[in-house]
Amino acid sequence: MRIADVVKRKGDAVVTVRPDATVGELLALLSEHRIGAVVVSGDGSSVDGIVSERDVVRHLHTDGAALLESPVERIMTAEVHTCTPDDSLEDLAGRMTDRRIRHVPVVIDGGLVAIVSIGDIVKFRIDTLQAERDQLRDYIQQ
Repeated sequence: MRIADVVKRKGDAVVTVRPDATVGELLALLSEHRIGAVVVSGDGSSVDGIVSERDVVRHLHTDGAALLESPVERIMTAEVHTCTPDDSLEDLAGRMTDRRIRHVPVVIDGGLVAIVSIGDIVKFRIDTLQAERDQLRDYIQQ
């Protein structure tokens, strides 16, 4: 199974935020879309960074409410681990677990095409196992 299979099932919509947007604006996006991370992109197609709700909480602890007016680029992770649609689902799940990351942008030739979360991967694997179980049950019953 490949990442393209996960993207096909979940969709390729990606929410991005500009590096100069405020953390307050970031929080509004996270809440509006009910997501846990946003790709930081100056042009909507490049991956300049990634920022999650955990990043906000960590910095809020040290910076207080003033953080809300700070630019997103101040708290984003600039070294982003990405994948391609052709990457193996199992390989990416292992890398995400080893690196303790929950969101990975999917890119083709440096351009952002989707994002997958560890939850997307787990859901896809469970759905696949259930489909196989159902097929085996149907085969045995016939």
